[in-house]
Amino acid sequence: MRGNVAKKLQEPKSASSPTSRSYRIEEQVGYLLRRAHQRASAIFQVGIGDPNITPTQYSSMVKLNEYTELSQNLLGRLVGMDKATMQGVVRRLKERGLVDSRPDPGDARRTLLSLTTEGQRLVNKLLINGPAVSRETMKPLTTQEQRHLLELLSKIV
Repeated sequence: MRGNVAKKLQEPKSASSPTSRSYRIEEQVGYLLRRAHQRASAIFQVGIGDPNITPTQYSSMVKLNEYTELSQNLLGRLVGMDKATMQGVVRRLKERGLVDSRPDPGDARRTLLSLTTEGQRLVNKLLINGPAVSRETMKPLTTQEQRHLLELLSKIV
């Protein structure tokens, strides 16, 4: 008898006979957003132009390019990263010589960040590829659906 119980626990349920149809993970927003994010990240890695740049590093560099110099705290808020994640992103960008930091002369508790010459050169190269990455990510959608999706996602975030 114990052998039958163990065997039943190991056997997968048949895909054609789910136990409940009331809740399907494939229809849940978190699941779909995660799958969409996986797809977008894979397209980003292939298309952005530097296999060593992550989407979070890219967005940080783009904002530093836009503002020239930002406190680490403000940069984190602008790109939607918590303090610990932002610290890791900045550390890796500094290790690659892409970002420089200096104490804020007006507030010694703050660190000001800016792109190095090498960081500026790289972000200029990556910015050329950014729109193509977005186009490829949104390719399955019509132009109207793309606009609508972006509007809806903006409401969520």
